[in-house]
Amino acid sequence: MDREKFEALVEEALADIPAQFKELLKNVVVMVESRPPRGRRLLGLYHGVPFKYRGPEYGNVAPDVIVIYQWPIERMCSNDNEVREEVRMTVLHEVGHYFGLEEGTLREIEDELRNRHH
Repeated sequence: MDREKFEALVEEALADIPAQFKELLKNVVVMVESRPPRGRRLLGLYHGVPFKYRGPEYGNVAPDVIVIYQWPIERMCSNDNEVREEVRMTVLHEVGHYFGLEEGTLREIEDELRNRHH
């Protein structure tokens, strides 16, 4: 899949986030890169100060960053619909980290969403 189409899937996934959560996405940049850093097996990565830890002193800081990695997502999928679904789940996962959710909690939410979707 070309980068532009993949980026459109990321934008679509972001647009589908419920409004009450989207309103809270502040000072965060979402971007696509081809591959994760060497030696890392990742579909996405969140780097920043989770929302729940931002106090009144939070300000004038570089934006948090969510990176979605195209190559590993495409590699695990066999068609465009699977890529769309995996992008959606990866974006939701990384946005969950933005809100301060732990890995275990995010896995439970993802399992619930996958079961509901199938």
